[in-house]
Amino acid sequence: MTRSSRRAGATGQRLTLPRRFALISLLGIAAVAAGVVVATAEVMRERSLDEGTRSAETLAGWVAPLVPVEAFRTGALDEEHLAVLEESTARLDGAVLALRIWNVDGILLFDSASRSTAGFPHPAQLESAARMGEPSAVIRPYLAGAAEGEVGGARTALDVYVPIRSGGQLVGAAEVTFDHTSGMRARAMAVRSIALAAGAGLLLLWLVLFRTVHTASESLARSAMDNARMALLDALTGLPNRRMLFGRLERAVAAAQRGGPGVAVLLLDVDRFKEINDTLGHDRGDDLLRQAADRLLGTFRGRDLVARLGGDEFAVLLAVDTPEEAERLAHRARAVFTEPFVLGGIPVHVAPSIGVAALPHHADDVRDLMRKADIAMYTAKQHRLGVALYDVAADGSSPSRLVLQGELHEALSRPGELGVHYQPKIDLASGVTVGLEALVRWHHPTRGLIGPTVFIPLAEQSGLIDDLTDVVLRTVVGQLAAWPADERLPIAVNLSAHTAASPAIVETITGLLAEHGVRPEHLQVEITETALVADRTRVVPVLEALAAVGVRAAIDDFGTGQTSIAQLRDLPVDVLKIDQLFVDDLTDAANAARARSVIKAVVDLAHSFGLQVVAEGVEDGATAATLRSLDVDLAQGFWFSPAVPADDVVLVRRDVPPTPRRGGTVPRRRHVPRARKAPAPTVPASPTGSPTPRRSHDG
Repeated sequence: MTRSSRRAGATGQRLTLPRRFALISLLGIAAVAAGVVVATAEVMRERSLDEGTRSAETLAGWVAPLVPVEAFRTGALDEEHLAVLEESTARLDGAVLALRIWNVDGILLFDSASRSTAGFPHPAQLESAARMGEPSAVIRPYLAGAAEGEVGGARTALDVYVPIRSGGQLVGAAEVTFDHTSGMRARAMAVRSIALAAGAGLLLLWLVLFRTVHTASESLARSAMDNARMALLDALTGLPNRRMLFGRLERAVAAAQRGGPGVAVLLLDVDRFKEINDTLGHDRGDDLLRQAADRLLGTFRGRDLVARLGGDEFAVLLAVDTPEEAERLAHRARAVFTEPFVLGGIPVHVAPSIGVAALPHHADDVRDLMRKADIAMYTAKQHRLGVALYDVAADGSSPSRLVLQGELHEALSRPGELGVHYQPKIDLASGVTVGLEALVRWHHPTRGLIGPTVFIPLAEQSGLIDDLTDVVLRTVVGQLAAWPADERLPIAVNLSAHTAASPAIVETITGLLAEHGVRPEHLQVEITETALVADRTRVVPVLEALAAVGVRAAIDDFGTGQTSIAQLRDLPVDVLKIDQLFVDDLTDAANAARARSVIKAVVDLAHSFGLQVVAEGVEDGATAATLRSLDVDLAQGFWFSPAVPADDVVLVRRDVPPTPRRGGTVPRRRHVPRARKAPAPTVPASPTGSPTPRRSHDG
C-alpha cells in the first residue's frame, strides 16, 4: 500500500463533524428519552403515594376516635370496641385491603382483615408515623389470602402508615393497605405512552438538528480559513480582547433594548500592579495577569464573558437583571484575589478595584455603559472601596451631583432631615439583643428616602463627611442619654477613613459623652478593614486613644482587606465584623463550603485574640443556625430586625434553629458587654424580622 493510499484510508476512517454529531446526539437523545421516562414514572409514583397518604389520613381520622386512648397505652382492645371497629370497617370498599391500628410500641390493636392481633409492623414506617409524626407510604407486593392460608393471586399494594394523635400527643399509627394493582397497570401504560411520544418527538428533533448541523458544518468549513482566531483573543492570557468584548457587548445591549435580559459590565483594575512590575519585573507581572485571568474564568458563569482590555485592566460582561446582582458578582470576583499569587516563589497579595454599571439603570448604550463603569472603578480605587456601583453622585460630569451636594449641605443644618435608625445585634447563643448599630437615613423633602450608598460617598468626596459624622454622633449620644441608664445598650457608629484618621474625633466623642453623661462603654466605633489598612499609621493612634477612654472599636467588612495576623494581634480593636459577602455565600450551593471554611477560620483566629465576631446580613434562620454552629458570637440582619427608628427599638428575640456547635468551648473574650434578657413574655419577631414596636427601649 502506498503512502498516499494510507493517508486516504485514514481520512476515510476519521469521523466528520456531522457524523460525530449524529453519533453523540443519538446517544444524548436516548439518554434524554430515558430520563424523561424515569422522571415521569417517578412523578406518577410520588403522586400515587401522595393520594394514598391523603386517603389514609382520612380513614385514620374516621377510625381513630373509635379506639379509646387507654387501648393505645395497654396494647389491648376490648371486645365492645373491637366489634364497633369491625362493623365500621366492614363498609370499606374493595380498594382497601386491610386497616390496622398499632400503638407506638408496635403492638397490633386491630386488623380489619383478621381477628388475630399477632402481627409485626414495618419498623421504619411505624417509627416515622408513630414516633416522628410523619406519614410513610410504600408500594410493595401483596399476596391475597395469605392470612387465611390460601394461595391467592399476586397483587400490588400501597401500604400507608399515618400518625394517630390524642390531645396533641402521638399515641399510635393507622396502617391502611390499598389495592394498587390497577393503579400500577395504569401507570405502566401511561409511562409507555409517554415514552413513545417522547421518543418520536426527540427523534424528529434530532432529524431537524442533524440537518441544521450538517448545513452549518459545511458553512463553517468554507469560512474557517477566513477567520483570524487570534484577532479576537488576548495573546498573553488567552481571554477575549477589547474587540471581542465590544462586539459581544453591542449584541447584548441590542438584545436588552428589544426586551431581552439586562446587561452589566464590571471593569477591574489590579491595584499596585505597577509596583509589582517595577519590583519583580515584567515577566512576573505577566505571570500575575495570567493567574488573575484563570481565577476570574473560574468565578463566572458560562454565559458571562471575561475579557482583558490591556495593561492590568479586565472586564466582565454579565447577563443580569439588577445592578445589585452585578454588584454581588463583583464582590465574588474580588474575593478570588484573597489568596496570594505566587510569583517566582514569592507570595504576593494584590486586590482589585472594581466598577459596576448596568443597562438600562445607568446607561442607554455601549459607550455610556463603559464610561459609567470606568467612573465607578476609579471611585472604588480612589476611596479604596474594593467594589463601587456607579453612582451619579460620583460622576463629576453630572449636574445632578452638584445639586445633590448642595442639598446635602443644607440638610446638615436642618433638624430632622437626617435621621438615625438602629439595627439590633443578636447574641446567637441566647437570642437576646446585646447591642445596636446606628445607620444614617436622609429623608429628603422632595426626593423621599435617599439611600446611604448615594449620599455618603458624596459627603466623602465633598468634604462633608465630618459634619455628617458629627450629626450621627450627636444623635446617638443624645438618644443614649434619653434612655434610662439601666436600659442602655452599646451602639456602634461607622467612621469613614478620613474621620478615623483625624485625632479631632477623639475630642468630639469624649466631649459628647461628658456633655450627656453617657458612659464610654455604651458607644462603639466601626471602621472598614480597607480603610484601616490604607492609612494604618494615622488610624491606629486614634483607635488607641478611643480605647484609652473606654470606647470600643470594631473592624467592619473583615475579610476584604489585607490585614495580617501580626497586625490583627496588635490592633486596638475588640470586634470583627465578617464581610457580608461570605454570609451571602452560605446560601449559595457552589460557594457554601468555602464560605463556611473562611468564616470558621476568621472566628477561630478572632477568638484566639480575645475578639468578638459579628456577622452581618443574616436574612434567614438557616444562615443564623449555620453561623451559630461556626461559633459566631453575634449577628444582625433582616431575619432579626431591619434598622428602625429609636422609638421602635425593642430587645428583639429570635430563636435560632438548633445546630450543634463544633470545635468545643469558645475562649473568653475581652470587653464583652453583659447581655440583658428581655422581660417575659418575649416580643415575637415577624417573618421579615421586624419586631412589634413598643415604646419601652428595653422591649
